[in-house]
Amino acid sequence: MPWFKIDDASHSHPKFVAAGNAAIGLFVRCGAYSAQHLTEGIVPGVIAGLYGTAPQARKLVKVGLWHEPGHDCPRCPQPKPGDYVVHDFFEGGRNATRAQVEASRKGAAERAAKSRQARKRTENANESKNIHDTTGDDSSADRDGNEPQFPDSAAGQGGLSHRTGLPGVTPAQATSTPYQVPPTEVPPPPPPSAAKPAAEVAPVSGRGEIQPLIDAMGARGMRVTWTFSGSEWLDLRDAVRRVGINDLVDYAARSWQAARDKPHSARYFLRGWIGLQAPAAPSTPGAFTGPPSPAQTYLTEMQAIAAELRAAEGGTP
Repeated sequence: MPWFKIDDASHSHPKFVAAGNAAIGLFVRCGAYSAQHLTEGIVPGVIAGLYGTAPQARKLVKVGLWHEPGHDCPRCPQPKPGDYVVHDFFEGGRNATRAQVEASRKGAAERAAKSRQARKRTENANESKNIHDTTGDDSSADRDGNEPQFPDSAAGQGGLSHRTGLPGVTPAQATSTPYQVPPTEVPPPPPPSAAKPAAEVAPVSGRGEIQPLIDAMGARGMRVTWTFSGSEWLDLRDAVRRVGINDLVDYAARSWQAARDKPHSARYFLRGWIGLQAPAAPSTPGAFTGPPSPAQTYLTEMQAIAAELRAAEGGTP
């Protein structure tokens, strides 16, 4: 980027003082325009009229900071009619010529191109070195002595492994077993679009009692994933037995409506479900009207079964 430079003592130069601040403002702005557009001191008349007034331009000509066409200064070029030229624009090398600016720009572009090429060569060399380091052939490892040597009698080299009974499997390989999912963990269900039927879900103790809850939640528009640990499945089963499907779904519906972001997992409701209590039986005969709830029916059946078990064991029903 070229610059329009003036002497640091010009603020008190007689020409600047005689021209006045307004005309000097025109002088500086037009000088900067000339430097930017590489006009080498030529100020087009239209630019002079855009940045100042005709009296200001005449002041600059009168004090000798500008020349009009037909001037007699031997050091300054002749401008076209209507234009001006800055007096001694190149004096002392203050301002660069068009050729100097273009040569400087060309040199900078060539240096930048060489720098990019050198950086690219370095990057390619590093990439090639990394590839060589990570994919070196076995023969080079043998020559360097870095390849471990194994005796010919290693298991799996000439037949079946004594440990695994598989051809080509060494004892060290046989000891590496894949990760086993703990029996208490249940894999997460697949997405709805690829979900398996309930009968194909991995069996979990009490899962048959929980499936109606899953179906009822889906029927109410609460489609969530059901991923729990083994103990959490048991807690959920106990909640189903204690409270009943309807009450669990009603609780989930209230929580669903109150949630700012709709839950995506049934874990969101688990703590609340576990904390729900079975509805109390009516204390006054005739106070309860209507059919019993599923929870009450379930409790009645469980009490009957418990009585039968105690009677079968010789206890008091």
